[in-house]
Amino acid sequence: MDTHAQPAPYFAGLDAHLAYVTVAVVTRGGEPVLEQRIAVTHPERLVAALAPFHSAERPLAAVVETCPFWAWLFDLLEPAGIRMCVAHARELRAIATSHRKTDERDALLLARMLAAGLIPHVVVRTRPERDVLALLRHRAVLVRDRTALANRIHAQLHLQRLALPRARLLRRAGRAWLRETAWPRLLPEQRRLIRTHLRLIRQLTTDVRALDRRIATRAAATPSAVLLQTVPGIGPYRGLLLATTLAPVTRFPSAAHLVGYAGLAPRTRSSGGHTRHGPIPRAANHAVRGALVSAIPSHVRVAPASPLSQYYARQKPRLGWRVARVAAARRLARVLYGMLATGVAWRGAAAPDEGAAAAPAAVTVPRRGELRSAAVALGPTGRVTT
Repeated sequence: MDTHAQPAPYFAGLDAHLAYVTVAVVTRGGEPVLEQRIAVTHPERLVAALAPFHSAERPLAAVVETCPFWAWLFDLLEPAGIRMCVAHARELRAIATSHRKTDERDALLLARMLAAGLIPHVVVRTRPERDVLALLRHRAVLVRDRTALANRIHAQLHLQRLALPRARLLRRAGRAWLRETAWPRLLPEQRRLIRTHLRLIRQLTTDVRALDRRIATRAAATPSAVLLQTVPGIGPYRGLLLATTLAPVTRFPSAAHLVGYAGLAPRTRSSGGHTRHGPIPRAANHAVRGALVSAIPSHVRVAPASPLSQYYARQKPRLGWRVARVAAARRLARVLYGMLATGVAWRGAAAPDEGAAAAPAAVTVPRRGELRSAAVALGPTGRVTT
């Protein structure tokens, strides 16, 4: 049978690894017509292997899981006219729970799921957006490493019954306290460890400041990041991160969907007429959730009279500062949704109730049917162009 002459379109599943890519191509009915393993050192062989199943009239549809290797495959095959799809790996439970798991079976099952329309898609970022996200992640990693070094210094101090507020360690007064008070009580190896860690912290601080300057330049050139920075407590880093990660905002049908994407809504289990609410889920965009939650103390410090700060102040005695901060971040997410959808800047109006469908008076969250038209009419002001 001449499979190349089949009128039905073909579907390809790609199981990518560091050294090779396993390819499986199936018909619409799921019949395999190609199964092959190709070394990543010869990407032209991958294009050549898929070429017989692809044409301008009937383009090949291909799918790859989210993994460290999806980006180069997307950039290789998408310009060739192949309709690339990136699948959410966490939701592909059919592969994850299979008792017989091989690269060939994974690629074949991916292709069959694509043919059946069962692939959970993820938003594919453009190359410029990926570059921005790489910059932001670079900074986040350096800050995390600097924090780890500072924590090790605190651990050495605790071993000698010494304590220093965490915010003071990296300041000039904290360094003076180390020399004058802590140094005589530390063991020789503890002193060497602290010297090494302080030197690394100084270098990381220099690198972070250089990244902050580049981030500020990028944020100033991104209209939606500039828009989000009108919220007290959101600076260039958080503004650029949220603007890039949430774009386009039209993919969220409502503010509640954005809240769920950020993992700020509590888990809900309802069965037999009983509804139980639990903690926030682990599965979420942790960068977005972290930016929103960490923005709350900054917002409270900069704008203590704002309705969002007042809401946090009311919830803190009742829920504790951790839960209250998440609750305030949930409201902030709804506000940012309305700002990105309408292009209206923050004006410090009252925050909405949890069940309300509108953001502050300064930001009106559009209805589902109005969201796309609002974003299109807004143009570059309220969203990042993909």
